[in-house]
Parts: sequence; C-alpha cells; structure tokens
Amino acid sequence: MSDQEIEDFEVDNLSDTSRMIPGLPPYDMDDQLLPMEPRSACCCWAWTLMVVTMNSLVFLLNLLLMVTIFTVVLLPTIVVVYFGFQCHSRVLHSDAYYCKTILDDNSSSALIILGFVIMSPLIVVAMAIYCSLARHLRLFMCFQPYSRAVYKGVKWRWYEEGGLCGCAREWNTQVKAWV
Repeated sequence: MSDQEIEDFEVDNLSDTSRMIPGLPPYDMDDQLLPMEPRSACCCWAWTLMVVTMNSLVFLLNLLLMVTIFTVVLLPTIVVVYFGFQCHSRVLHSDAYYCKTILDDNSSSALIILGFVIMSPLIVVAMAIYCSLARHLRLFMCFQPYSRAVYKGVKWRWYEEGGLCGCAREWNTQVKAWV
C-alpha cells in the first residue's frame, strides 16, 4: 500500500465519536491566569485579616445552621431519652409525678432504647436537610481563597456567581441530585 492509500484508509475508519472532542475554548484576557501583581506586606496582612474574618463568619454561619437543623430534627430523640433516663431508678430516679404514676423501670428502659433506635435515621434526615439547604444557598461558595489576599485583581467568588453567595442567581432547575 502506498502512503496515500494508508491515509485514505485511516480517514475512512475514524468513528463519529472521535469528532466529538470540542475545540479549544475561547480565551478571555480577564479569565486567564496571568502572573498577577503581589500586594505589599502591610496590604497583604490587612487583606489576609479580612479574608480570614469573612471565612470565619461563613464557617460560624454554617455551624449555626447545622446545629439548629440537628437540634430541631433530633428533638424527639432528645426528649424520649431524657425522660427515660430521668425516670429510671438506677440513673436519676426523679420524684416527678409522671415518674411515679406512669413510668416504671421497664417503660423507662423502653424509652431509652427507643430513643437510641430512632436516632440513626433522624441523623440521616438532618444531614440530608442540611446538605440540601447548603447546596441551594451555595454556602460553601462564600469561602474565599487565600490568593485573594496575596494578589491584586483576584475576583470575589460570589461576585461572579450573581450575588452574595449566589443567592441572587436563579437556581438551575435542570440539575437533579438524589440524596
């Protein structure tokens, strides 16, 4: 076979999937990772303090949201286990009226066991609620990289997403995720 026949043979055997590789993306000068100008030492410390403060506030907001959700969802477990331990004769043995008339040691043990049995599914439900809410509010997009403090001209992540933490941007309803 000659070289021309080999080239024609190779071109004919190319599949349609090999043509699915997209071309190079258009480059925008604003989005390129060009060497950026570093900040001065004093300015870098000030920006570092601001970025650390912002990231700490976002962390505390996430922690507060998580504690609130877990407390509300796990409230039945907390109440059942509390009353079980409060009325059991070998633990606290309260002198409350309901402990003397309604709950004896067997029923208190049953409440303690029930509370710990229903805890596992409720923890899963609480985590699913927190993750779903954090994803919809884009809370993790609020964390800023350290390079924001070191170099001039680094854009805020949430600014590009359409508002503070992406909350102002319309949510993409086409993407579905199973939790």
